Amino acid sequence: MRITLFIAFSTLSILTVAQTKQDTVAITRAALDYLESQHVPNPKQMEQCLHPRLVKRTFWKDKSTKKDYLSEFFAENMVLLAEKYNVKGDKFPAQPRKDVKLLDVSDKTASVKLFADDWIDYMHLVKLNGEWKIVNVLWQYNDSSRHQ
Repeated sequence: MRITLFIAFSTLSILTVAQTKQDTVAITRAALDYLESQHVPNPKQMEQCLHPRLVKRTFWKDKSTKKDYLSEFFAENMVLLAEKYNVKGDKFPAQPRKDVKLLDVSDKTASVKLFADDWIDYMHLVKLNGEWKIVNVLWQYNDSSRHQ
C-alpha cells in the first residue's frame, strides 16, 4: 500500500513539474500569435512564435493528375504570409474563431490543436532557452475538398 501511494504521489509530482501555468499560457500565446498575426497583418508577431526551422505541411490534390501530394511551407513563408495574407482585411470574419486545445504538454514539448474559422492546425512546440516555439504544423481545411 505504501509503495502504491509513493508511486502515485511521485507520478503526480512529475506531471505537475512537466506543465506549469506559465507553460500553458506561453504555449497558448504562441498558437494565438501564429493565428492573430494573420488576422491583423503582423510579420513580427508571426516570427516571434516560430522556430526558424519550422515546417508547415498540408495535402493537396493536383487538378490535372488527381493525385494527392504533400505541400510544405517554412518559417520564412509564414512570416511573408503574415505580412500579406489579410492586408485587405477580408480573409476573416469580424469575430474570428481562435480556439486552442492543448493535447499534450511535457516539460519541453507540446502538441496543440488550433481551431480557426475554415481550418484546423495541429502544432508541435518545443521549449528552448525558456521560450515556446512552434516547430511543426500540419493543417487542413474543415472541408477537405477545398484542398485542390
